[in-house]
Amino acid sequence: MSRYFPVHPENPQQRSLNQVVNILRDGGLIAYPTDTGYAFGAGLGNKSALDRIRKIRQLSDKHHFTLVMSQFAQVGQYVQMDNWVFRAVKAAIPGRYTFILKATRDVPKVMLHPRKKTVGVRVPEHVTALALLETLNEPIVSSTLMLPGQDTPMVDGWQIQDEIGDRLDAVLDSGDCGTEPTTVVDFTSGEAVITRRGAGDPSIFE
Repeated sequence: MSRYFPVHPENPQQRSLNQVVNILRDGGLIAYPTDTGYAFGAGLGNKSALDRIRKIRQLSDKHHFTLVMSQFAQVGQYVQMDNWVFRAVKAAIPGRYTFILKATRDVPKVMLHPRKKTVGVRVPEHVTALALLETLNEPIVSSTLMLPGQDTPMVDGWQIQDEIGDRLDAVLDSGDCGTEPTTVVDFTSGEAVITRRGAGDPSIFE
């Protein structure tokens, strides 16, 4: 059974954040809240944790994982952006968007779409998620916490602990999160293509 860490939504306890970060660094798989529901989270390059996510969600190897970061300044290290993409992405984050872009060599191969060599990136607008990311000081590799047969993310930490806690290493619960998944915008064709309409306003990319 996973360890359960309830924290304050406006001032999450640093001791709990440190413990969750240690679990990530030790190769663990966590669930954590974001502005678009809960997400699975793993450390950069942790193939075994990604395999666990695929198994829980019943995903193929073509699923786009997302690098979740604490600030826009980190994005350019991991994905390639033309000037117009740079401006478009910068204007929309932090926020409820995931952007699909060509990865740089700093992204471990196990994180990438196997054929396209692309990856998702996002910067959430959520106190606990950002505090966790700042404590870790590197991206968390994430996937929306939707179980097979569901079309919306799970939104209650205690429910996640109850239902799939035996398949996770930690659940970070601050009691507040969004209820819709991100809007996904794919830039890899040379233009903005909306592949999923979600919580982020898609009109700014249309």
